[in-house]
Amino acid sequence: MGLLEYALLAGLLYGLYFALVAAGLNLIFGVMRIINLAHGDFLMLGAYGAFYLYHLMGWSPLWAVPLTFAAFLALGLPLYYLLVPRLQRSGDPEMRSFILFFGLSQIIEALAVFAFGNDQRSIPARVFGNHPVHLLGQVYPLAWILSAVFGLLGIVALYAYLYGSPLGRATRAIMANPDEAAITGIAVQRISALTFGIGIALAALAGIFSPFMVGAIQPDLGVGITLISFAIVVIGSLGHPLGTLVGGLVYGISLMLMQTYLPSWSQMLPFVLLIAILLVRPGGLLGKGVRRA
Repeated sequence: MGLLEYALLAGLLYGLYFALVAAGLNLIFGVMRIINLAHGDFLMLGAYGAFYLYHLMGWSPLWAVPLTFAAFLALGLPLYYLLVPRLQRSGDPEMRSFILFFGLSQIIEALAVFAFGNDQRSIPARVFGNHPVHLLGQVYPLAWILSAVFGLLGIVALYAYLYGSPLGRATRAIMANPDEAAITGIAVQRISALTFGIGIALAALAGIFSPFMVGAIQPDLGVGITLISFAIVVIGSLGHPLGTLVGGLVYGISLMLMQTYLPSWSQMLPFVLLIAILLVRPGGLLGKGVRRA
């Protein structure tokens, strides 16, 4: 029973973290109807940023959180205007987004190899101190707890932004119908650019904690992360703000149970969950909210 309790609680912690990992991908799809296949690469860049801030300047990963978010939010604005409006004017933006962002992913990965090399990098978990946390009779690394806390805070902040701020309400109006939103006077392109920036900033934020939850930092980290993120948003529901949290929890708990009882099969988990959801509930667990705010 102790092993099962440990796996379930660890899965809850991992689920909260993976909800943050996938949040940006779901947000961008919900507003722009495009699949950002470079999502995991922005997470990888955020991880490298935290690594170098720690090793070159001695900054704790926690101090890197506001700087990383602001930097990638600023990066997302010009990147949106460079790529997305032209993509949306094409005949089939959803399908063409696969090609465009796959190319962007390959470019980012290649540049990362030139810039950082192929060696694996990491940030030691002791950066937060050697203080394991006792939780309901189980003991977990403090890095896991902090990653889960920031994951939850990120989701709560995103939800508060979408449902409690004028910009968030405008974002939801675009999610529901961009043409009607434009008629009512909402600056669709400006709100979409801000959303794109927030989406990749959330990915980079998750990257700060990836050395403690995912493993070593390396240039090809992004491909696997994008696949996991896509599975999570499909499990919850594409375009649904709360779907990411549900999908993250399902993935995290399933991952920990698989690693505990069937470790050799755990690498197949994202694909198994993806196929199972598509066969049983194609709209995701929160399917009623597909493509609606």
